[in-house]
Amino acid sequence: MAEKFILVKEVLEHTGIYGFSEVYEYIYRWFKEESYGVVEEKYNEKVSGTTRDISVEWKCSKGLSDYFKADISVRIEAGGISDVEVEIDGKKKKMNKGRLRIEFKGTLIQDPDSKWDTSPFYRFLRDAYNKYIIPVRVESQEDKIMSDVKDVKEGVKSFLELQGRR
Repeated sequence: MAEKFILVKEVLEHTGIYGFSEVYEYIYRWFKEESYGVVEEKYNEKVSGTTRDISVEWKCSKGLSDYFKADISVRIEAGGISDVEVEIDGKKKKMNKGRLRIEFKGTLIQDPDSKWDTSPFYRFLRDAYNKYIIPVRVESQEDKIMSDVKDVKEGVKSFLELQGRR
């Protein structure tokens, strides 16, 4: 059985004017550019009057080697979204106003294909391998995943700040 270690959980909250579709596209492009596979597990949109609530969940995965895999789960919760019209560089543009909460959770998976679970002897070898041979590689992979989570969070934060200043 693959071993999963949740390494980091980052939350970004924003209230104000932003373009939901632009934020959605920015996050998707970021993961694609970093060679992650993105699977949308959930998309719910609830309309009540003039406002909308949107909930999105993604599972983003990338093989780091034969033995390591990175999983980053993304949960986007947008509440009380209403459409507004703003003027950017003298041109009117439709944007959204409301609350936005994005949660990123980074997980390291060791032996994702469970190749080392075929017998008790192989499990023993895997445990010895993990404990004595590759602890530095494990730390390196953990650092990479934590760095990716922080990078995407900071990128979205900067993107939202740029949208808000226009």
